[in-house]
Amino acid sequence: MNENVHIPVLLNETIAGLNIKKDGIYVDCTLGGAGHASEILKMLSSNGKLYCLEQDEYAIQIAHQRLQEIGSNYKIVKTNFIHIKEILENEGITKVDGILYDLGVSSFQLNIASRGFSYFQDATLDMRMDTSQYLKAYDIVNFYTYEELKRIFYVYGEEKFAPIIAKKIVQIRETKPIETTFELVDLVKECLPARVKRQSKHPAKKVFQALRIAVNDELNVFEQSLKDSLDLLNIGGRIAVITFHSLEDRICKQIFKEAVEVHLPKGLAVQEKDITTHFRLINRKVIVPTNEEIEKNRRAHSAKLRIIERISEGEEKYGKLQTITKTSKTYKVGSMII
Repeated sequence: MNENVHIPVLLNETIAGLNIKKDGIYVDCTLGGAGHASEILKMLSSNGKLYCLEQDEYAIQIAHQRLQEIGSNYKIVKTNFIHIKEILENEGITKVDGILYDLGVSSFQLNIASRGFSYFQDATLDMRMDTSQYLKAYDIVNFYTYEELKRIFYVYGEEKFAPIIAKKIVQIRETKPIETTFELVDLVKECLPARVKRQSKHPAKKVFQALRIAVNDELNVFEQSLKDSLDLLNIGGRIAVITFHSLEDRICKQIFKEAVEVHLPKGLAVQEKDITTHFRLINRKVIVPTNEEIEKNRRAHSAKLRIIERISEGEEKYGKLQTITKTSKTYKVGSMII
């Protein structure tokens, strides 16, 4: 397979959902192979601007080659997207018209064996998005305690055999380090019942997912960045988030839910006309790939797309906040009806 092949997931749905303005300012927080970024750039006039954040040097090289054939009104910054506010402030920008997150591992990262992301190719245990980072999957597997390993596999991989796998790792590394992806795959297989190994999913998928998330601190970084991104939107600006597993999607769903809910302090009497929210969900039901897209790109099968839009300016002006829910024209604050 060509290492540089990158098929963007939910491309049409994402671009439509961002509602691109030709003179707008947009941020692709996960540039990767520039699949989505290319389409955004094509829709911008010379007055528009696309900022691309990416921490993988190889991805930056590939993306730059692709984007420069489309236009020059883009800028790539080598950084983790947790720094989105700081990067934009350095550019003199406080508000943007759209932000995209396409989470997970890009195709060429999986296809390049030496990166150590894939359980289908033998390589040193690495899994770093940013190859200048110190921590590797090798370090976690060989030096973290049994309890730390168990937590990582259970929480980040939702692997119910986490205790058995963690115990086996600790046992094996007492004799020799666990150095390669195939060594880890074989170890995981030894820990799983035959019925599990017969399932369609690769036996080591959850363990590899968990290690990748831990190496790159993906969930904490995403949560902080997404909250910051909400503050950066102009009125009419949108954030589109593509996730590939339940942990990412849960974070996105909860942050979006909190953003669109109305918050008031307990006991405050208000009328319906006085209640406003600053955001709305573009798709109340999560968007998933069509069967046709999944047939063309198997990596799309677990993708989910959520989109939110800022509809008004301002911050909540009340002190301690509680969520209220609307039932007909009645608003409930805690146990009090107003």
